[in-house]
Amino acid sequence: MSLIRPTASSSTFRALGLGLGGRGLHTSRALAIRASTPRRDATVAADETGGFKYIPGGPILKGTVNDATPQIEASRSHGSYHWAFERVLSAALVPVTVGAAVSTGSAYPILDGILAVSLIVHSHIGFDSCRVDYLHPRKFPVIGPIVSWVLKIATGLSVWGVYEFNTNDVGLTELVRRLWKA
Repeated sequence: MSLIRPTASSSTFRALGLGLGGRGLHTSRALAIRASTPRRDATVAADETGGFKYIPGGPILKGTVNDATPQIEASRSHGSYHWAFERVLSAALVPVTVGAAVSTGSAYPILDGILAVSLIVHSHIGFDSCRVDYLHPRKFPVIGPIVSWVLKIATGLSVWGVYEFNTNDVGLTELVRRLWKA
């Protein structure tokens, strides 16, 4: 018995299930070429995939991974000013929240309205960033615009609801104060 060349025959390997892909081990070049050709029974039929055509590698998207990203037109309102606005709004929420908490909402309705609208705009920017990151138009051409419009409508309805709540009811700050004491 040799360590380099085992004495077990290819039929022994096949019987034990040790062959490559269920095929026997061959030493002859002609038998190895015949064994490596694809078998007809290994193809996937359309009815085996639930009626969908099998595409190796998944669905076909326009372009390839090696295509350059299209250049977006430069816009001052969307670049650094947009980033600066987000940071200023986030930093301004701290003193506005403290000011609204110290004063009563019914005595200072303007401050209460500024707090409510700032929170809504801050939330809108955050949800929009999530939408841009996770629902890219190339991958989700239908649901991406739908989610964008749902977010815009929800933000508009929230601003309208806060306006109604601050003008016709106790206001956001007074509501938080009452819930805190309850």
